[in-house]
Amino acid sequence: MTKNLTVGNPAILLLSFAAPLFVGNLFQQFYNMADTLIVGRTIGVDALAAVGCTGSINFLILGFVIGFTQGASIISSQRFGAGDACGVRRSFAVSIVLSLGLTLVLMLVSICSARPLLVFLKTPPAILEAAYSYIVVIYWGIAAAILFNLCSSIMRAMGDSRTPLIFLIIACIINVILDFLFVKAFHTGVAGAAYATVIAQVIAGLLCIPVLIKKMPFLRITREDWRSLSAAEVLAHIKVALPMGFQMSIIAIGIVTVQFALNQLGITAVAAYTASQKIDQFATMPMASFGAAMTTYAAQNYGAKKIERIRKGLIQCSLMSCAFSLLMGLLYFFLGADFASLFIGKEPQALALAHRYLRINGSFYLFLACLFIFRQTLQGLGNSLIPTVAGIMELLMRTFAAIILSRHFGFLGICFAGPLAYIGACIPLSIALILTIKKLLRKNRFLPAPIPRPANP
Repeated sequence: MTKNLTVGNPAILLLSFAAPLFVGNLFQQFYNMADTLIVGRTIGVDALAAVGCTGSINFLILGFVIGFTQGASIISSQRFGAGDACGVRRSFAVSIVLSLGLTLVLMLVSICSARPLLVFLKTPPAILEAAYSYIVVIYWGIAAAILFNLCSSIMRAMGDSRTPLIFLIIACIINVILDFLFVKAFHTGVAGAAYATVIAQVIAGLLCIPVLIKKMPFLRITREDWRSLSAAEVLAHIKVALPMGFQMSIIAIGIVTVQFALNQLGITAVAAYTASQKIDQFATMPMASFGAAMTTYAAQNYGAKKIERIRKGLIQCSLMSCAFSLLMGLLYFFLGADFASLFIGKEPQALALAHRYLRINGSFYLFLACLFIFRQTLQGLGNSLIPTVAGIMELLMRTFAAIILSRHFGFLGICFAGPLAYIGACIPLSIALILTIKKLLRKNRFLPAPIPRPANP
């Protein structure tokens, strides 16, 4: 069930690898959207705003989880590309140990800080309790999120993007069923939607375990692998995983800042932003999928010392992603209000705000497509510093929009938070990627011929 991305046509490989990721992201969006859609349509706009205003602090934690688990698996992917079977198993063992420690720390921090954060962000009093009841349940289920993301990341590192998709589809179906059950049948309010999310994640994570054991021989950890772990091995993974986790959290802090400014514009603005964010994520999914494909592609080929092949794949993947970004930008520019009405019905003021957001953000999707690919290619090459710098640029741009632009232009200023972040992050990423590829190409000329394919486990 593994896939070697170091041989074959780069464009076809990247497209075939990204396609399941896109479908998986699509179902992930349905998975996340089910809460807001069912809550908004069943309970009302206030409940929709309550769930929506937790999105930023939810991503603050979940973003760290995603970044950390992806970072830990990059070393596994590099070793797989180099044909180092023992190294892959040791890397997976380290990822498990680090994830267990991460679970304990994040649960303690997030649960204790949930209410103070909501208060600090000036969450409207009318929705404060509902928002807290939702997010605290999500935080109690962090272990499930870490389990599923760790398993998914390591599968993708081995070149398998299809199996995580299957389990994500299962989780999505379970989540929707449980959403209706808890919210409509049991009348548990917005907390019921959170229960549905956590239970679905638990099931998806548990389903991954037997597949990893039985179907992926590269990941069958032995006693000798556990005994051979060293502090240097753990530190090597932390050096990649921790910056990637912090990078996602830095981006999330920028989103939290935007949420802070947004909460002061009223419940209608929060509801419009929540709906438009959900729609906006549909456009970003293919771009994120191409970016994730480049992470594994770059990591495996870096391990195999095929730097020219990385450059070729980078160009082809960028062209595909940019073409899609232009198409989605046009779609949202003309039909954004129709999509927003799925969430907020016929509320004219909220619809107008949501459509404005989608038009402005859609006009800058080209920069977002480049951001995903450039950032994740660098991460696949083991460079975590520049993506972190880019994350700081995103934070600064979003903070500027939240503090300065929203004060003078209201919701319109909020709409420019994303585009400014995309442009600000692309500048250091593009410069660093050009210099990194040139440096690796020069260095690669003096290296021995690469290993043609991974060794047997």
